Amino acid sequence: MSDAETMWSETRDLDSIGGRIRRAREAANFSGAQLARRLGIKTATVNAWETGRSEPRANRLTMLAGFLAVSPTWLLYGVGEAPTDERMTTELSMISASLKNLRDTHERTGEALDRLEEQIGRLARAARADADEAAGQS
Repeated sequence: MSDAETMWSETRDLDSIGGRIRRAREAANFSGAQLARRLGIKTATVNAWETGRSEPRANRLTMLAGFLAVSPTWLLYGVGEAPTDERMTTELSMISASLKNLRDTHERTGEALDRLEEQIGRLARAARADADEAAGQS
């Protein structure tokens, strides 16, 4: 980061703090109740954070960020790296592999069409030559 840049120069996640908490919790595969138990709070408190009715205090925010494997800065301001959802990453990998297979199949199909066109051309020329030869013999 240059001298003129600040953390505010980065692209921000414009979701609310509650939305970011929910997304990070889901990416970590925790239910609201599981996260509440780990933090030593009530499930209703986690629900209140996620719906924007309240926000975690500084000490809870630090613990929360640790359990969810995100930075407190990302939770508070949406600056920094967002959590990744393993299911989405896996699904994206599968879709990418399918796309590659489809492109490979498309390429092989094009090559097969080229070979068929060449064969048809040879057969058509041979048929014309045979027809010309037969016409010349008459």
